[in-house]
Amino acid sequence: MAAYGLYTHIQSNKRRSIALLVGLFFLVYVMVYAGALVAEALHSRASLQFIMRIAFRDFLYALPWATLGTAIWIAIAYKFNQKMIDAVSGGEEVTRKEEPRLFNLLENLCISRGITMPRLKIIEDPALNAFASGLNEKQYSITVTSGLLASLDDQEIEAVLGHELTHIRNGDVRMMVIAMIIAGVIGFVAELVFRSMFYSRWGGGWGRSRDRDSKGGGAVVAIIIAIALIALAWFLSVVIRLALSRQREYLADSGSVELTKNPDAMITALRKIEGRGELPGANSAIMEMCIDNPREGFSNIFDTHPSVDARVAALVKFAGGHDPGPLDIPEIEFEEAPDDESGAPADGPWGHGQTQSNAAGGATPFLPPQSPLNPGGPTAPNAQQGPWGPSRKD
Repeated sequence: MAAYGLYTHIQSNKRRSIALLVGLFFLVYVMVYAGALVAEALHSRASLQFIMRIAFRDFLYALPWATLGTAIWIAIAYKFNQKMIDAVSGGEEVTRKEEPRLFNLLENLCISRGITMPRLKIIEDPALNAFASGLNEKQYSITVTSGLLASLDDQEIEAVLGHELTHIRNGDVRMMVIAMIIAGVIGFVAELVFRSMFYSRWGGGWGRSRDRDSKGGGAVVAIIIAIALIALAWFLSVVIRLALSRQREYLADSGSVELTKNPDAMITALRKIEGRGELPGANSAIMEMCIDNPREGFSNIFDTHPSVDARVAALVKFAGGHDPGPLDIPEIEFEEAPDDESGAPADGPWGHGQTQSNAAGGATPFLPPQSPLNPGGPTAPNAQQGPWGPSRKD
């Protein structure tokens, strides 16, 4: 895939994303109308036509308030979204002094494309995963797990950082966060409507105050329609979030190869991460932002990411990479280890008192030294020129 084609596809994907988000915002109004329909049906024995007409009038009255409420919700999420994500994921910001090698890998990528360097955060977890988050340059951050740092070499970590940096470059992160915010509004309104409905039902409030139409009988049908609208809005919000997520992973993989000129590193990183990315403390919204989401939906319909096999196949086809197949890596364990005669835990690269050990025993050094990357240098004898630069054959 040539650079022109890649960027053309990115621009097209951005336009589709904006259209999808506009549609997602429209679903909020569908939920408001469904709520008005339920409210009228619970207090009326009128005909269906009468209930729907009065509910639409209520909807028009509520429209500006719904818009204002949604705007306030988005403003709060815009201000505090990163703090909420960190609270859920357990990510802790690290400095250059604490993680010099990780900072250098990301900084080199940012300098090569003139990109403002995002913050770096680490989750203390043996899982292998990473994600980018934030809504603007002041908030953008890339979070990686300590397990990822322990299991991947420098070139593979650089590929993962390039993947997440591409999400930021392409505006994927902003779109995903906004989509999750609006989806949260939809979930909140749906819960509010159902709670009010069941409260009225068990409180004996059905059909007690509005008997203005002698035909009657439309309340039950109106409630069924409202429930169907709520279910449809929720389902479409999920589908839209999946549409935003799936296609972007292919683009981010390609963007990583464009930045690093190393498709094999991206492929081996995906193979190592495959099936090892579950973050127990993270909710589904966080997992949707990760480089790999091992949580599968019903018959793969609700999967947020394309399979690793599909992503690797795309890299092999378009970037000239080579697939080593599924990889086995030593299991990383975190344990307390004394550092001196007092028996006090040692300070490791991930914080106080944590060391790493593999299945075979013994300590694993943090980010073991690798041969330096030199994209502009001479091509190795065993390299093959691909659309983004040389790739190794071995």
